Amino acid sequence: MSDNLLLQVENVTKTFRVQGKKLHAIENVSFALEPGKTLGLVGESGSGKSTLGRLVLRLLDSDQGRILFNGTDISKIKKKDLRALRRDMQIIFQDPSASLNPRMTVGDAIEDAMEIHQIGTKAARQARVSELLQRVGLPDEVKYAYPHELSGGQLQRVGIARALSLNPKLIICDEPVSALDVSVQVQVIQLLRDLQKEYNLTYIFISHNLAVVEYLSDEIAVLYLGEVVEQAPADELFRNPSHPYTQVLLNSILKIPERPEQRQEMLSIQGEVPSPLNPPKGCPFHPRCAFAMETCRTIKPEQRTVSEGHFAACHLVDQAAGGLHR
Repeated sequence: MSDNLLLQVENVTKTFRVQGKKLHAIENVSFALEPGKTLGLVGESGSGKSTLGRLVLRLLDSDQGRILFNGTDISKIKKKDLRALRRDMQIIFQDPSASLNPRMTVGDAIEDAMEIHQIGTKAARQARVSELLQRVGLPDEVKYAYPHELSGGQLQRVGIARALSLNPKLIICDEPVSALDVSVQVQVIQLLRDLQKEYNLTYIFISHNLAVVEYLSDEIAVLYLGEVVEQAPADELFRNPSHPYTQVLLNSILKIPERPEQRQEMLSIQGEVPSPLNPPKGCPFHPRCAFAMETCRTIKPEQRTVSEGHFAACHLVDQAAGGLHR
């Protein structure tokens, strides 16, 4: 791992109080991210992906742990300093229509952050809006439109333009293509990749779509009940998934066979995700794991090294040989 890190998340935990009970949203999560790289966050709904993204931006405060952005612990800085730092940290939401003010034109929505941070003159900001719209593939006249007048794909391009308006270093992409038609998804994914190369952007890409995550990510972290159960470079994770949960996730991907004899039965994870209000003892995945042993039911597994840069929290990982020992 390079010493040139943009983001370091160290042992971050987040809980909420729900009806007098403690909800375990994020549990002891750590990772690091270099400039210009993409970390993919995958896992079922309720695994804590979006919560982790909001903790990184400090839209939520963590209970414990540290989040360092460019070496600054953002969990300890004052709100005034945090506001200035947020110029470098932006987010693209899953539902762009919900994140845009229906009473503001597209141009005003993109200009808004620049105005808040007192960047440039009115004329300079308007010119920047036109430049951004062109860069994300929208005509200049779109800046006079209201959100309800645009399609889902156009709205997401507006969301991307708004995120770019302050020249950020880090962008959290929270399910940015899941609500779009497949053909539009491809266009937006390619746009995000082109923008990353052009501006040296760093992404945290949150998605249920493992194929998209594989295409965009340099590294992938698999979350289950708020815990990272496996983390590895993208190509290594898809080649050698070492946690049973990761294996089942990858086996559930719909693959179009080239020949009839290559057809395979679609697999799904058995059972339901346990409640984060009452997480299982031991390994959080053991109630749904086909390989669970008695140890899995009582002792929480620590991260074990599978290979260089590849870690999995599973008692079945043979540290000597690497990979999953069955």
